Amino acid sequence: MGKPRTRRGVDWSCMTRRHENQAESLATDTRDVDIRLTFVPPEDEPATGELDLEDRQALRRVPGFSTDLTDISEVEYRQLRLERVVLVGVWTSGSAEDAENSLRELKLLAETAGAQVLEGLIQRRARPDQATYIGRGKVEELRETVVATGADTVICDGELSPAQLRNLEERIKVKVIDRTALILDIFAQHAKSKEGKAQVELAQLTYFLPRLRGWGGSLSRQTGGRAGGATGGVGLRGPGETKLEIDRRRIRARMAKLRREIAELRANRETKRLQRRRNAVPSVAIAGYTNAGKSSLLNRLTGAGVLVEDALFATLDPTTRRATTPDGRTFTLTDTVGFVRHLPHQLVEAFRSTLEEVSEADLVLHVVDGSHPDPEGQIRAVREVLAETGAGDLPEIVAINKADIADPVELARLRTLEPRSVVVSARTGQGLPELLEMIAAELPRPAVEVSALVPYTRGDLVSRVHEHGEVLEIEHTDTGTRLRARVDPGLAAMLDGYALA
Repeated sequence: MGKPRTRRGVDWSCMTRRHENQAESLATDTRDVDIRLTFVPPEDEPATGELDLEDRQALRRVPGFSTDLTDISEVEYRQLRLERVVLVGVWTSGSAEDAENSLRELKLLAETAGAQVLEGLIQRRARPDQATYIGRGKVEELRETVVATGADTVICDGELSPAQLRNLEERIKVKVIDRTALILDIFAQHAKSKEGKAQVELAQLTYFLPRLRGWGGSLSRQTGGRAGGATGGVGLRGPGETKLEIDRRRIRARMAKLRREIAELRANRETKRLQRRRNAVPSVAIAGYTNAGKSSLLNRLTGAGVLVEDALFATLDPTTRRATTPDGRTFTLTDTVGFVRHLPHQLVEAFRSTLEEVSEADLVLHVVDGSHPDPEGQIRAVREVLAETGAGDLPEIVAINKADIADPVELARLRTLEPRSVVVSARTGQGLPELLEMIAAELPRPAVEVSALVPYTRGDLVSRVHEHGEVLEIEHTDTGTRLRARVDPGLAAMLDGYALA
């Protein structure tokens, strides 16, 4: 065989033996990969007594973590060329279950982006390391895991600073991204409308601008030049513009253009909202955690035909449809983008015009996944974003969805925690009549009560009363339609000529 080949001091024959040993250990179960929780106290952490010694020394194994590829043939897999990723998180507070749920959510995000998850690591620390996020010692262990699994990407469950990103890539020798970049990538894949694409691009540029890196002196334009002169000569050694500065200037110019485009599209959206207000049509905004079933609920209530997919952030572009309460009043339902824990600030800012659909609504229909392991955490995350967008004080109804697959005990507990809630199933239709009754009770009612005898030649007015008002009494007589109803001031003025004394 000869002397084993080495590269940069690495014995590749050892790695071959390591892969063979790993293949034997994985032969019994090729689908389960563990989340390993290790506790290495770095130098900047507090004394050992401040964190339980048992937690520091424990090794927690969570089965069923690998990406399931059983439905993809080998040829299809080679064509897809899925990125092989290792996830890493820092557990700073809360319970071990909270840390595992956060990493499981990161796994779903990675799979939605088109990656194959190989392994997940969680480290117990008081706070992330300022230089490498996980600490110097842990970086070496992470490097060994990357080499052993053959991963080509590491995804961190948090937002990395430019220095942390650079240090990790230099030491691990593979691509490193953080949770924010991952979510931005998913948004870029799912954006379809012009406004959605512009918002996603603006968020991406905002994120990447401080993370631009130069590529050495070969791209530098700091020195002026003249024909035949290496240094530019006397008086020509000016501080030219570097390639990095040019990139930053172009990005800022592009960001300014995107903001102008979004402002124009925002004006169009505001015009539509004003038209609905002029017609006194109450509005209900569907908000909730990503993949909670918001689009499925919209389809069930209105027949909208919106894309429904078991994936995170399948809906980015808001969809508005008309619906009717049991007492005949018309209102609009708007499906909005889903939220997630630690939603990147860049996305909140870029999607502010879309999120205004929620803040301008009369009622928020908060959809919760009743089958999720941590529904309370999802509720808190959604309400944090709602408060940030100015919708925290709006009336709210909590629709606990997926009742057909959720634990009944868990559903009862959630109803106790959320008194203004109803258990529903968008798939089977369970609880939807009760939900519509709650929506009808919470929607604002027209302000003016009128009594009028409308001639049959003005059937359009009666139709508008039915559509935009609340009919209290109605009777068809020989001379016209006698009705008593509550309507908005504009419609009341139109009925004033037929008012009864």
